[in-house]
Formats: sequence, C-alpha cells, structure tokens
Amino acid sequence: MLSSHEVIRRPVITEKNTMLNTEGKYLFEVAQEANKLDVKRAVEEVFNVRVARVNIINVKGKLRRSPGRRRTEGYTRSWKKAIVTLVPGDRIELYEGV
Repeated sequence: MLSSHEVIRRPVITEKNTMLNTEGKYLFEVAQEANKLDVKRAVEEVFNVRVARVNIINVKGKLRRSPGRRRTEGYTRSWKKAIVTLVPGDRIELYEGV
C-alpha cells in the first residue's frame, strides 16, 4: 500500500485547471497503481479537506521525433491524472495565487 505522499506525485497547474479551481476541482498527477479510494484518502490526509468525488484519467504518452540526421522517434511517458472535486466551502491553499 502506498503512503499519501507517494500517491500524489504533483499538482498539475494549467490554464484550464485554474478555471476549474473556481468550481472546487483540482488536478493532480497520481501514481499508476493508485485508485479512486487511494487518491481520496491521500488528498483528505495531506490537504485536510473533504473530497466529494474523484475522476481518474490515464494519459497516454505522445509520439515525439527529434530533428537532425538520425530522426529518432520515441514516446513521452504515460501518466495518470486525477480530478478531485471538493465539498463546497473547502479549498486547497496550494493552488491559490499561482
């Protein structure tokens, strides 16, 4: 079983995500082995908030080609992201002012 700090890898801060923050939704990169219950427990424990629901999305790696003579191809790494919706009235201060 993973600890709470191992489940949540990092917050994902994008333009779209900052618009979701006004609705009480926060985006995190999570461990590949984590499920919805693990993510809910970890967010509640680390940030001391109440979680209403969790949606998980597996993001596949994208094809990347390097320029030059060799023209090698490869993929970026695949990762898992979680959209965490909090109970109305709760906020995560980590995201504020970013």
